[in-house]
Amino acid sequence: MMAVTAETTGPDVSPGRVRRDAVAVGAFVVAAAVAYSVFSLVRYWTFRTTTYDLVIFDQAVRSYSRLHLPTAMVKGVHNGFGPHFTVLGDHFSPILALLAPLYWIHDGPQTLLIAQSVILALTIVPLWMFTRRRLGAWAAHCVAGVYALAWPVAETVAFDFHEMAFTPALSMLMLERHDAGRRWQCLLAAGALLLVKEDMGLLVAGFGLYLLTRPGERRLAAVFIVAGLGWTWLASRVLIPAFGGAADYYWAYDALGRDLPHAAAYALTHPWTALKLLVTPNVKATTMGWLILPLLLVPLASPITVAVLPLLAERMLANRFGNWWEPRFHYNVALAALLVAAGVDGACRLSRLRVPGTRGRRLRLDLVWPVAALVAAAVVVPRFAFKNFFDPAFYRRDAHARAAVHAVAAVPHGALVEAANAVGPQLSGRARVLLWDTRVRWAPWVVADTARTTFPFPGLGAQRDRVRYLLQRGYTVVLRQDGWVVLHDPAATPDLRATR
Repeated sequence: MMAVTAETTGPDVSPGRVRRDAVAVGAFVVAAAVAYSVFSLVRYWTFRTTTYDLVIFDQAVRSYSRLHLPTAMVKGVHNGFGPHFTVLGDHFSPILALLAPLYWIHDGPQTLLIAQSVILALTIVPLWMFTRRRLGAWAAHCVAGVYALAWPVAETVAFDFHEMAFTPALSMLMLERHDAGRRWQCLLAAGALLLVKEDMGLLVAGFGLYLLTRPGERRLAAVFIVAGLGWTWLASRVLIPAFGGAADYYWAYDALGRDLPHAAAYALTHPWTALKLLVTPNVKATTMGWLILPLLLVPLASPITVAVLPLLAERMLANRFGNWWEPRFHYNVALAALLVAAGVDGACRLSRLRVPGTRGRRLRLDLVWPVAALVAAAVVVPRFAFKNFFDPAFYRRDAHARAAVHAVAAVPHGALVEAANAVGPQLSGRARVLLWDTRVRWAPWVVADTARTTFPFPGLGAQRDRVRYLLQRGYTVVLRQDGWVVLHDPAATPDLRATR
């Protein structure tokens, strides 16, 4: 990430001020990265991380670090693609290869959690520079705090690791470099953004729509729109199938049509149905409200907000995959930095307006909004994941987690193990982990949970029935403690065949 320089702070800023700003921004980034890392590692230590999705990415990046394609056996077996499935056939995210060298230092899922924390924190740098040019250094510090406390960031840190962690930094860098007049650097950031995930082409295309609102930018806007949409089509329809995935695996728009042409035609001929789908179920409207209300609605005054609309519509027009709509998980973080930047731009625009009846006095939201938005971000913290920072119980293992330590220790190094969702991450660095799921895989080792419902089982009854079934088929109990049951059958023959 680029440094704070006179170019990014203004030509009339003294070298001493540039150095002080650089130190302040660096300290802010380090503090945010440390806080996010502590939160993530506490979740890992207390068995709150999960196989889906942390082990998927751990296996993939470990495979990259050994100079192989990013194979995630746990994903391939659970979803029926077979044990040699590469995650490039799930989501096209080659940017994950950048993390492979970190596994030469420490080979384990904790590495991903720390890397994600640092990447998210680095977004502060381009956001600060963008804000400094528009509102000044003090406002840039406030806006950096708005992002650092933002609930989409909190929810991302609170749910394992995801490739989407790259999106805030790269999207903000794309905007900031364009704002600084560095077009080629902007294009490079956009190109890197396309490597995060196949649908990041929608964000790049959205940025092109934003450029259409700026005079003299039509040609560059066309490049972004065509490249973004073209890449999303290429990655989804060609590259993902080429790596063993299915082009329609994440098709979630059956309410509109069976494929994109039919869905688009239906949406154009039945616009009210499509509009209704944007807010049905009601949680969609709730999520969209949470995206802009803590920013005091000011992003609505900025054309930068246009950039996030295609990616937002991708999720809100869906009628499947309910996790896409909720104000949880990692899905909203892709929009967070650009919406905060839109708030900065919106405050600048609104501050030019004159207050009626005051002899031309301006609104001066450029002075008020950064502080008000920071206060709002702090007020929202207790409603989302970072509230756990203030809960002493968050830092302690409960009895079930303490027993999980013994269950994990009972599995030997290098073993093939079907592991309940909550213990897979602790085994992933030293064993070959499969998800303990609704289909028997006949792995020699099984770590089952009979005390708490675990994904993807429908309930405790099914989990306990599975343990009884395995005992009847020759498995023996190695450990039983606080609901954890470790089973072993040295004669078991694993069945990892693809079912698709």
